[in-house]
Amino acid sequence: MSAQRSRRRLGGAVRMAAVLAALSAWAAGASAADPEQRFREATALARAGDYPAAVTVYRELAAGGRESGSLYWNWAQAAQARGAAGEALWALLRGREVEPGDAAAAREIERLRSALNLDPAELSPSALSGVGRLARRGHLALIAVILLVASLGVHVVARLARSWRWPVAAAWLSFLLGIVAAAFVWLGSLAPPTAVVVRRDVPLADAASATASVLGTMREGEAVPVLDVSGPYLRVQDSSGARGWVLAEDVRRLDQPLPAGAPASR
Repeated sequence: MSAQRSRRRLGGAVRMAAVLAALSAWAAGASAADPEQRFREATALARAGDYPAAVTVYRELAAGGRESGSLYWNWAQAAQARGAAGEALWALLRGREVEPGDAAAAREIERLRSALNLDPAELSPSALSGVGRLARRGHLALIAVILLVASLGVHVVARLARSWRWPVAAAWLSFLLGIVAAAFVWLGSLAPPTAVVVRRDVPLADAASATASVLGTMREGEAVPVLDVSGPYLRVQDSSGARGWVLAEDVRRLDQPLPAGAPASR
């Protein structure tokens, strides 16, 4: 009996140890997957001077749908610290796309633009991009829906109370304002995708191939419209009007986050 009790106790202890180990592993995995914890880890890495590792974590968070203005701000600071001014400018511009209207980011963008000796127009290849940012900053899509629905509601009131004059005027006013807000959203949607040159002397080729002839080089930090996509290549147009193909990693798009596995800028 004593031996049997000992075996039962040993079996219970083994099972308890297995449960505790599983719980510990789950807790460690949950902690590692927690975006806030990962963000703090990246910040700690940057403060310790390990900028490439910090950028890797920021990139993973962004690719996982955890984009924010503060994430891209920190990404830009880490990129600047390692001398990647083009990548820093891209990060700030991407952060502006995610959260339009950040005054501190706007000042930093202007400072980097000046440091890279870029003309203001070289950061805004399409005026419609600015219209799109204005629409997002003012939540004009939501406002347009609210105004147009309100217009329908007031039209109903005007039909029911024909002796009242104000509902008719209010209905048409809300309708017109809703159309104006929707027009801003629509115009912003017509802007071509934009990308930023994140490295120095990026070659502009005449074909989407590693063996293509080089037409020239592009300026670090310049924003360019994206005309076409072919595998890992983008067809772009620089500020001089020259068109050609570049590697997507050398000219990063502003309309989508960077894939998690992409290498850091050299």
